[in-house]
Amino acid sequence: MKRILIAGTHSGCGKTSVVCAVLQAFINRKISVTAFKCGPDYIDPMFHSRVTGVPAYNLDRRFCDKNTVNYLLQTYGGDFTVIEGVMGFYDGADENSSTCAVSFDTGTPAVIVVDCKGMSQSAGALIQGFLNYRQNKIAGFIFNRLPESIIPQTKELCRELGTEYLGRLPYSKEYKIESRHLGLVTADEISGLKNKLLLLADSAEKNILLDRIYEIAGQTEKINIKMRSISAVSDKKIQIGIAYDKAFCFYYEESFELLRKLGCELIFFSPMYDKQLPNGICGLWLGGGYPELYAKQLSENTEMLKEIYSAISGGLPVIAECGGYLYLNREIEDINGISYKTAGFFDGKAYSTNKLNRFGYADLTANSDNLLCQKGDTLKSHEYHYWDCTNLGKDFTAARKNGVSDLCVHCNDTIYAGFPHLYLWANVNSAGRFVKKCLEYRNEKNK
Repeated sequence: MKRILIAGTHSGCGKTSVVCAVLQAFINRKISVTAFKCGPDYIDPMFHSRVTGVPAYNLDRRFCDKNTVNYLLQTYGGDFTVIEGVMGFYDGADENSSTCAVSFDTGTPAVIVVDCKGMSQSAGALIQGFLNYRQNKIAGFIFNRLPESIIPQTKELCRELGTEYLGRLPYSKEYKIESRHLGLVTADEISGLKNKLLLLADSAEKNILLDRIYEIAGQTEKINIKMRSISAVSDKKIQIGIAYDKAFCFYYEESFELLRKLGCELIFFSPMYDKQLPNGICGLWLGGGYPELYAKQLSENTEMLKEIYSAISGGLPVIAECGGYLYLNREIEDINGISYKTAGFFDGKAYSTNKLNRFGYADLTANSDNLLCQKGDTLKSHEYHYWDCTNLGKDFTAARKNGVSDLCVHCNDTIYAGFPHLYLWANVNSAGRFVKKCLEYRNEKNK
């Protein structure tokens, strides 16, 4: 597998634009490309998938051990794979979970994106620092927003420092991608996205050394992995309803694949537009997203609200994360401060705080036996949200990096509902418990 990792000096340096430009350029060259994103990120893989036309995946060393990360890479990677980093190249929950660690663990050479706005010779100090700070697999640098007039001196800086100049991405309003409180806006919200991607690819062809990047991508190390054997829990497909639309779109593609390996058929539906749940489902997953942006439409779809309330009250197993959890509460405040009634399964109100809340990874310890695990077991999770809720639940205790512990999540024999997002490959046994509970529900219904 040819593969390259494109990382950045920091969040917001333009690495997603560079990655999309490179992906689209290789697609235009008729090269089959797949993409991965380091860390717990839902939005960047949406852009990757829109470029490549195939699912995009995540690699997270805080959630998974080295073998699992490489298993996912080998299982879902293609002939030419581009991995996008998270935050800055050396940043992470700890040294072992950084983008640099993923580069080492997967034997993948790294290219660093440098944002050159307001900088010329100082780029040399930045380059030298990244090359020498710690052991790494940095193969070269791409310079975002580098003026044409200082290309020669930038090339000379790279030569002096013993690294490669791999091109630049000039600034253009025509392909600028907007952002909001959780990062970039989602791919489906951007008018004319395909045209922006083609413009990015054209710029990449003119300004980025794509042939050299392709050569570097062939200089990867072979990684030995232990393949995982995961068996279906039933001969007959177990149908799981997946809420998926503009309001609920934060899912990991590899988590879907794990459910399929466990014997599930995923049935996608829209809480915004559909009037009833898919027929025959025996489990439900309400993922994260932006329900606060679509609170009015969600509230007006009273048929779906009643359907979901009735189904969960009747024992339908459900995982509801972040936005999906807010949807199950009594009301949601939208971005204008207007409150709208939602499912009302929990007596809580979701409201804006205008700041990140409980940001980052959290280890959840169960306070009692429940849908996903037994009392005392730990689940790996992460949170990233600007909205909060008056009724957080108390069935898990979350241990956070800053040393703070707090109660969270509503959980019983059929329900997991709370702000923490789960990564199923970090909690494979919990995924199996959920699917088995869905099977039990189906068997009870068919008696």
